[in-house]
Amino acid sequence: MILDTQTVFSGAVSAAGVRSGQSLTATAISTNVLDLRNASTPALADESLVGGDMWLVVTALTAAAGADSAKTLTITLLSDSTTNLATSPTTHYTSAAITGAAITAGAELVRIKVPSGDYERYLGLNYTASATFTAFEIAAFLTPDVQRNKIYPSGFTVDA
Repeated sequence: MILDTQTVFSGAVSAAGVRSGQSLTATAISTNVLDLRNASTPALADESLVGGDMWLVVTALTAAAGADSAKTLTITLLSDSTTNLATSPTTHYTSAAITGAAITAGAELVRIKVPSGDYERYLGLNYTASATFTAFEIAAFLTPDVQRNKIYPSGFTVDA
């Protein structure tokens, strides 16, 4: 899998892959909002997504607490003219409500091909919680190659 540190919405990436995630408890935007073009580039923002299929992948690195099983999380891919995604965001994708019971360590919450459309300059995710969760961590990123993507929960080891 190809993973570029410039296309990570939530989580920290090292040479070994995703090392930690964004901790979520309530509604929030992704830690990182991608700038699809710099201010001096007059190109259309969605040209940054051209050149093959790009996939949005969101994975739970840790589980939601058992008490959170009935709460829901919705993940929305947005673009906007400002980095806080709050001016007049354009919605490009919204997930179905994901129950807390489905948020287990290593669970893939979203895997979609990024839809075509008119993207504004800044691209990010909005996580909408139905109620406050006990903290859990997620990783979210864009990648052109998902067939071998598998993020293991922290503490995973391989015996030689």
